[in-house]
Amino acid sequence: MKFLDQAKIFIKAGDGGNGACSFRHEKYLEFGGPDGGSGGKGGDVIFEAVANLNTLIDFRYQQHFKAQKGFPGAGSNCTGAGGQDLVIKVPVGTEITDESGENVIADLTHAGDRVLIAKGGQGGRGNDSYKSSTNQAPRRADPGEAGEEMWVWLKLKLIADIGLVGMPNAGKSTLLTALTKARPKIANYPFTTLHPHLGVAMVDSKELLIADIPGLIEGASDGVGLGTKFLKHVERCSVLIHLIDGTEEEPYQAYLTIRSELEKYSEKLAQKPELIAINKCDCIDEETIAQIKDKFKGKEPFFISAIAGMGLTPLLRKAATYIQKTEEEEKDDIENAYTYESQDFED
Repeated sequence: MKFLDQAKIFIKAGDGGNGACSFRHEKYLEFGGPDGGSGGKGGDVIFEAVANLNTLIDFRYQQHFKAQKGFPGAGSNCTGAGGQDLVIKVPVGTEITDESGENVIADLTHAGDRVLIAKGGQGGRGNDSYKSSTNQAPRRADPGEAGEEMWVWLKLKLIADIGLVGMPNAGKSTLLTALTKARPKIANYPFTTLHPHLGVAMVDSKELLIADIPGLIEGASDGVGLGTKFLKHVERCSVLIHLIDGTEEEPYQAYLTIRSELEKYSEKLAQKPELIAINKCDCIDEETIAQIKDKFKGKEPFFISAIAGMGLTPLLRKAATYIQKTEEEEKDDIENAYTYESQDFED
């Protein structure tokens, strides 16, 4: 499946139906009076997050979306039917911004989240609604109001528990394959991974969603290589696993390079909990491992081999502790917000 993480689309809610100008026509009733009904309301444009989507690729082929118009009113005081709402399905983690891309309108972070973005126009009044004691036969009927319309940006930020970051060829895709059933492309050349991949790992009967993004290099924040545009896909992660190739000449320098790029991209992202994993430890000797430990003194790196499956479970278990802590903090925030709202209601 092709991957697209942002798209610009035009949305228009339905116009309201026109009001009717009509008069009663009955046998033996010469002056029946007005009976024109009002028009129906136009359909709204609603966005809904669904769990079975993970790309915005469909919006490359269709950029214009219009809800149904309201139906016109009719005689016998018949109100027109309302237009059908248009529900646009997007992946969980989709952020909707205005045309400038700066102002966030909505952020759909859970499956089933729905948000109304464009309201349909109200139906026009029929002439029956203008009847009065001084105007028994009004001929005025209003057209329906126009529905709201706008250009919006859809920006997908994947929802994952763990984000894999590191230099190209550090073994991130191999690690994702070893931990999950995901099958990203793996090859011995830089930038094999061209877009994010997701996989589900199991540790102690707990599911962990892992995101693998394309590798970063020095100058990525300035657009070198694939840049930092994919870092947004690990912004929502509870913990980052910083994967480093243990066979490199300067593993610690590789670590500092990525740390620098993370800090330039986002201070918030750089402050996320981080686990350092030295990969390909089956290809390095004990003396080299000791030197790496000395360089990373105080950071307690994990020594693993993704291809041989060495040291993976302890790494996942440690990541799971950070994820559990994040979930508990979010739960506390929700409970505190609920308590605060309850107190306001009682007051």
